[in-house]
Amino acid sequence: MLRSTIQASLRQGRAQVNGRSFSSGSAPHRKVAVLGAAGGIGQPLSLLMKLNPLVSQLSLYDIAGTPGVAADVSHINTRSEVTGYVGEDQLGKALEGCDIVIIPAGVPRKPGMTRDDLFNINAGIVKGLCTAIAKYCPNALVNMISNPVNSTVPIASEVFKKAGTYDEKRLFGVTTLDVVRAKTFYAGKANVNVSEVNVPVVGGHAGITILPLFSQATPTANLSDEVLTALTKRTQDGGTEVVEAKAGKGSATLSMAYAGALFADACLKGLNGVPDVVECSFVQSSITELPFFASKVRLGKNGVEEVLGLGALSDYEKQGLEALLPELKSSIEKGIKFANQ
Repeated sequence: MLRSTIQASLRQGRAQVNGRSFSSGSAPHRKVAVLGAAGGIGQPLSLLMKLNPLVSQLSLYDIAGTPGVAADVSHINTRSEVTGYVGEDQLGKALEGCDIVIIPAGVPRKPGMTRDDLFNINAGIVKGLCTAIAKYCPNALVNMISNPVNSTVPIASEVFKKAGTYDEKRLFGVTTLDVVRAKTFYAGKANVNVSEVNVPVVGGHAGITILPLFSQATPTANLSDEVLTALTKRTQDGGTEVVEAKAGKGSATLSMAYAGALFADACLKGLNGVPDVVECSFVQSSITELPFFASKVRLGKNGVEEVLGLGALSDYEKQGLEALLPELKSSIEKGIKFANQ
């Protein structure tokens, strides 16, 4: 029962873009790596990827604790073979032949921690992992979860450029949790079935750079400006809400793992040729003056098939867009500067 529920959850919201699906018997061989698999996000993410019938080989890597996680997850009766790798000397083996690399590695946010505090620790971790990706699986799709995503994606791009392997179509900042939250919060206020809700979220993946476009939400609901403002603020502060609720004992690890699994599932479907797979993601973009921006992206066999425009914005959303650009620009520049030090 639980397995079918979780697998249904992974497919939820995808029926409209699936076109066709693969049975595990006919699905192509796909190797997925989770870097940081023993961590707070990494463990539930590893579980969810083990449940995905599109994964044939699951490679779990961390600096410690991975053999236990791999042994535990490997007992689940689904298609993929699981291997655990531990320590830097095994990182190359973990990455060889990967189609998708998901990076939740690093430290989570604790109460009172700023995203600058996060940056100081996670930036170096991301730089090291991306250096290895460039060497061992340069053609993999890279799904960046490690925060601050607004800076870690630019860091990754610079590392790949230096290695001569950068392909902007294959690097994604995972902003799916913002979409998941926006859908949940909107459905609650609009009193509609959450499984039928869609809300694009654009911009970045921190604070005011997160801009949910409730004016484009479906199904439509006649919500007041006051309610829409509150929904926007709650979506932007969703991570802080969880950090405070866990009172120093963690961050949004479970919902982030779910969102990361949803996005990886979309990438797998794109690789496998499923048509019209569209998700929001923080990617190299020319739809604003910034080099990276989150918006709806059509996924395909090469990663990004098309970066979609913003569509019509409400006056409130236009103001939000103007307000977020300087902050997002600063975060992007900070990542690029760090990578080139």
